[in-house]
Amino acid sequence: MKPFNFKILYRRTALVIYDIISIVASSVLALLIRYEFSYGVIPSQFRTPIERFLPINVVITILLFYVFRLYSSLWAYAGEAELQSIVVSCFLSGLVNLVGLQIFKEGVLAVPKSYYFLYVFILIAFMFVSRFSYRFLRNLKHRSNNRNNDIAVMVIGAGEAANVIIKEITTSNFSTMKIKCIIDDDKGKWGKYIQGVRVVGGRDKILECADTYEIDQIIVAVPSISRGQLREILEICKETECKIKSLPGMYQIVNGDVSVSKLRDIEIEDLLGRDPVEIDLDSILGYVQNQVVLVTGAGGSIGSELCRQIATHHPSKLIMLDIYENSVYEIQQELILNHPELDMEVLIASIRNANRMNWIFDKYHPAIVYHAAAHKHVPLMEDSPGEAIKNNVFGTFHVAQAAAMSGARRFVLISTDKAVNPTNIMGASKRICEMIIQTFNNKYDTEFVAVRFGNVLGSNGSVIPLFRKQIAEGGPVTVTHPDIIRYFMTIPEAVSLVLQAGAYAKGGEIFVLDMGEPVKILELAENLIRLSGYKPYDDIQIKFTGLRPGEKLYEEMLMDEEGLKETANSMIHIGRPLEIDEDRFFEQLKELKDSSEIEDQDIRPLVRNIVPTYTYLQK
Repeated sequence: MKPFNFKILYRRTALVIYDIISIVASSVLALLIRYEFSYGVIPSQFRTPIERFLPINVVITILLFYVFRLYSSLWAYAGEAELQSIVVSCFLSGLVNLVGLQIFKEGVLAVPKSYYFLYVFILIAFMFVSRFSYRFLRNLKHRSNNRNNDIAVMVIGAGEAANVIIKEITTSNFSTMKIKCIIDDDKGKWGKYIQGVRVVGGRDKILECADTYEIDQIIVAVPSISRGQLREILEICKETECKIKSLPGMYQIVNGDVSVSKLRDIEIEDLLGRDPVEIDLDSILGYVQNQVVLVTGAGGSIGSELCRQIATHHPSKLIMLDIYENSVYEIQQELILNHPELDMEVLIASIRNANRMNWIFDKYHPAIVYHAAAHKHVPLMEDSPGEAIKNNVFGTFHVAQAAAMSGARRFVLISTDKAVNPTNIMGASKRICEMIIQTFNNKYDTEFVAVRFGNVLGSNGSVIPLFRKQIAEGGPVTVTHPDIIRYFMTIPEAVSLVLQAGAYAKGGEIFVLDMGEPVKILELAENLIRLSGYKPYDDIQIKFTGLRPGEKLYEEMLMDEEGLKETANSMIHIGRPLEIDEDRFFEQLKELKDSSEIEDQDIRPLVRNIVPTYTYLQK
């Protein structure tokens, strides 16, 4: 049997008493204000109707407040809907006065006409103060309380992981946390107890229980939950302004490695609402194992993650190539620590140097090449278009040609959704790269493919590190446009797709990930501010700076003429290769190369000739 909640009864009783006093005070004050607070000069013909009708007015108004849920709303989270309920119910109370006072009137007028307006206004003020001050005071309390002293915790999930977490917290002599309640959507668990803590209901009870139990921290202890389900829960939890933590993954249950120390803060990735790409690890292992693998741009966000995952698939040698020594040194030291058995080689080289590329491929003869090196920063490349062409286009040309001439088995180009109908030189340069590998696939035995995906969370130059830095500095967080949207994926997802593409490759394909629904950058910024423990527009401001040169409001994943077909992985698709006049294409490349080498600042028209879908603003 569900225990009776006396705390809620006490609160509602106190509100009713307050409202009765407010109704009486509003009736009296409305008349007093009309007569400048001189009660003695108020004509009895006005006082008498109010005094006689007051008991009826109190009863009817309290009933109106009940109908409009002024006694059942969660005022700690009150918003526009609750404010509307207050205003409407108070106006209806004013109409009740208008009708009721006519019955008890003793003259031509029951009360002065200004009385009704003043009554409604004063009553709204009393209601607003009583309801919204609770939210204000509660927020102050949350900010001022020492969270290291008796931290009230809500656990979401009533499974084995929750049982382990709750047991550790309740039995520890050092924990400052106290489990107050458990939430689980399984109705069969409602009303039952885990380690003496009651399962109070499903996710619809999160806000109510966060308020009732004055929760400071929420622990999501459902490691098997899908990302879509997790997002739905987090959308509710973030409204509580509680600190939110979760377990990293299901593997912890399998390994028996569940503990409070393993809890992590909720990351922005958890709010994407899409499950990670499922990868056939055996197929990846089958073509990487015992092979010499080369990764260009190995020190970058994608390149370094490629190296991490390839290292776990036992290549005979991993060659890490980058022009920037500091970043590639970091991944080298990480792999030495985590994979001491790995045979690796770190090479500092520029992909622009054809002779250096040829020497490297002649010496090591890599069987598999992952080409991640590129200039990717859109606004910077708009200011230096020639550098985008030299590095992205002809750097790719040199690496691909060296791979083909040395007999590499597979070559995987890391491309971007910005290559579709490009509006910036970076995207256009990557589209030319895709054309290069498609033409090379027809000329050589090497299997050339491209992998195209959207923005990568946490990568160098992405919005997330920038937002985090701006939040840490107290804001403002800068967003280019309130309507701008992007497709997002995590770095491990992007790399998994690249590895899977290598397994599927037959040559000439452009692999495209089904990235789900696009994400509004503004919502991303707001959520990141909330997850950092602040309120958007209150604690941290958001400033709109305007679209940058070459920037779209939205990105596309596939060109219309490419078509689309599925692979064995339902989330990975293949775009049909385009028909390219190869002779004409190579002539255009030579013209483009000559123009870039003489530092031609008007290089965009030449790019436009190669990529007809490229559009740009004339300068």
